[in-house]
Amino acid sequence: MFQRFRRLRTTPALRALVRENHVRKEDLIYPLFVRPGSGIRNEVASMPGIFQLSIDEAIQEAKAAMDLGIKAVILFGIPETKDTVGSDALCDHGIIATAVRELKAALPELVVMTDLCFCEFTDHGHCGISDPITAVNNDKTLELLGQQALVHARAGADVIAPSGMMDGTISALREALDAEGYENLPLMAYSTKFASAWYGPFRDAAESAPGEGDRKSYQMDPANFNEAVRESVEDMHQGADILMVKPALSYLDVVRAIKEERAGFTGANGDDGELQTGGGGSDHHLPRQRGVPPVGRLKPLCN
Repeated sequence: MFQRFRRLRTTPALRALVRENHVRKEDLIYPLFVRPGSGIRNEVASMPGIFQLSIDEAIQEAKAAMDLGIKAVILFGIPETKDTVGSDALCDHGIIATAVRELKAALPELVVMTDLCFCEFTDHGHCGISDPITAVNNDKTLELLGQQALVHARAGADVIAPSGMMDGTISALREALDAEGYENLPLMAYSTKFASAWYGPFRDAAESAPGEGDRKSYQMDPANFNEAVRESVEDMHQGADILMVKPALSYLDVVRAIKEERAGFTGANGDDGELQTGGGGSDHHLPRQRGVPPVGRLKPLCN
């Protein structure tokens, strides 16, 4: 006798009953790019329909998302001024801390996550303390990341998401947060973040492109599958509550491998530049990001 798999596919209700994987509105996180001011909605040229928002506008945007069933946002800050150490990110009255407080006051049921990095806040555009050899001084940056995490925690962030790819980040943040009584504050690690040309539109939105050089000395080499999995497993051991792969669409094999390691909750960060594979750049007459092939040359994996 052979197995009749089709028995459980007979009706829509039966298929839904035995479905193994679901993508729900509750699974989604909505990114918000916030900047000082009021009444500001600056459209990002490389991402039509996406805006840099003042906090009052961000509150309205988050409310609209909640009305649609999306209950979580992640904040990216664009400060009024930048300097070599990203001082705004270390200030309890900086753009991220202020946005967190006002969003939580206006929408207490909203899950407010915060991106934890320095690239938006430094005048050189790198993700920490500048270093002439390695682009970023890893251990000095860890000290400042701990300070930045406490700023977010005091403001009332529900989840902190470190994205700078410094070695030892999760351990350093967990130590800093736990010492100040924030042992229940979750960390969502950008645990496997590849160096990628897909990030161009995001860097436009966050005004976070490096002034010189690139981030290949601290972001993952796209050719290294095994190292990619080890990065996430290491973050799990250091105390990360949620792991993430970015950009996800290009590295679904890595997402799968991390899940097979039973490394905990795994998030998939679909990056804005990946939309160009669907023609977004050509439809809107947008400049092609450096290193991304023209849309017409991209081939589907299957028909």
